[in-house]
Amino acid sequence: MNPALKPLEPGVMFWAGRDPLDTVREQKSLGVRCGQLGVPGNVPMDLASAAQWRAALEAEQFTLLTVFAAYNGEDYADIPTVQRTVGWIPPATRAVRLQRTFQLSDFAKALGAPSIALHVGFVPEDSADPDFIAVREMTRLVCDYAAQNNQTFALETGQEPAHVLLDFFQQVGRDNLRINFDPANLILYGTGDPIEALGILGAHVVSVHAKDGDWPPKGVAGALGTEKPLGQGSVGMERFIAKLREVGYKGQLHIEREVPDHSQRLADIKMGVGLLGKLTQ
Repeated sequence: MNPALKPLEPGVMFWAGRDPLDTVREQKSLGVRCGQLGVPGNVPMDLASAAQWRAALEAEQFTLLTVFAAYNGEDYADIPTVQRTVGWIPPATRAVRLQRTFQLSDFAKALGAPSIALHVGFVPEDSADPDFIAVREMTRLVCDYAAQNNQTFALETGQEPAHVLLDFFQQVGRDNLRINFDPANLILYGTGDPIEALGILGAHVVSVHAKDGDWPPKGVAGALGTEKPLGQGSVGMERFIAKLREVGYKGQLHIEREVPDHSQRLADIKMGVGLLGKLTQ
């Protein structure tokens, strides 16, 4: 692994599902030395797979900082669908998703990653809500499991306002609980200004997505906003980076770009790497 990462150095969010060595080499070709690996719900996390990933990371001197969970059955089509299918909110899938998350923690340990992360889903504002209580208890269980693997567990921003996430975070009450801050998600879900949210949550941020997007269209109930290439949306990357510095964040900036066209995704990420290089000089 490469120990010499710099504060605010660009990285990339990428996904398992293809040959590990080819995948890691592709990320390096974008001009980055570090990243976060997402594991779709249908991708195995057995010992053989972990060994392949570990070998690829070591061969390419690529630093893996976070492993992200995703689950079978999740759908991000619009806000009502997200509320119904994503994370730990759906009661019917909680048990299997909890076990999958434990497996993810073990997989991340085998890869040498110091953190795991995921979307827990829309956390209710009412702390007496049964869903709030259930997800809080699951979060405690995952924190405790991750702690045994010397990991932090990061909740991703976006699906609830910053003050709701902070209240949930505080109620969980675990020392290794952290936040993966995604500024675009707050815009895409219409949950708040990302710069203001970073001021509220900054002390707990362990990792950051560099992602951009525009607000949901007015008058269209349940619609999500539109993701954009970095620097072309409503986040305001220059002020976002200034705020990261203000709150004392010294980690890396992992570019996330979610578009179906793989070539376009790579081109947009490479452009984003250049943009972040200029903004963080």
